[in-house]
Formats: sequence, C-alpha cells, structure tokens
Amino acid sequence: MPIYEFKCADCSRVTNHFTRKIDTELRVNCEHCGSAQTSRMMSKFGRTYSRADIIEKYGDPSEGRGGPDDYRDPRQIGGWVEKKFEEYGMDLPDEARQMIDAAREGELPDPVNDL
Repeated sequence: MPIYEFKCADCSRVTNHFTRKIDTELRVNCEHCGSAQTSRMMSKFGRTYSRADIIEKYGDPSEGRGGPDDYRDPRQIGGWVEKKFEEYGMDLPDEARQMIDAAREGELPDPVNDL
C-alpha cells in the first residue's frame, strides 16, 4: 500500500496520499490550499536501523566510560537512559518509553533532527 507525495504548484507544500493500489494516473488536490495543480514527487525510502547497525556506524558505547558522552547517536541515548533507570531500580515513565521506541524506529524529536 503506497503513500504518494505531491507538491503543490500554488503553495509549494507537500501533500501525502495513501492508497490501497499502485496508480500511476492518480491526481490529488493539495490538502493545504485545495489546488488541483499538484505533481507527484519522487519519495524517499524509509529504512529502520537495528542496534547492530547503529553500533557499527557510531561505535559501541559499552566500550567507553558509561557516560552520555559515549553515545554519539540519539538512538543510543535511549539505551543509556534505560540502563540508568534500571540501576536506580525505577520504572521508566511511559512517555520516555514511547520516545525511546520512536527514536529506535528513526522518528527523532524535531530539535534532534535539526542537528
């Protein structure tokens, strides 16, 4: 089930369109301004990274001193947070769990994406 992206010629914003079939003749109005002057864009490919991929690219934080400076990728920081909560015998808050899980899937908070 593909998600197509369309760029509006009038407002220059992008509209995402989910469809259940591959359709090369699809026409979609802009969801922002309603214009029919949209053109299909070439979409990026999404890829999830495993823990092994992250370690290969950024190094293994367990080989360092165990501080936050040993974590060079935002996805690794979640592991450090989990480890600290476990050491202190505390439960990880649900909101923190959701943020860590989202980061592992590549969905990073805006301030991190801007780095």
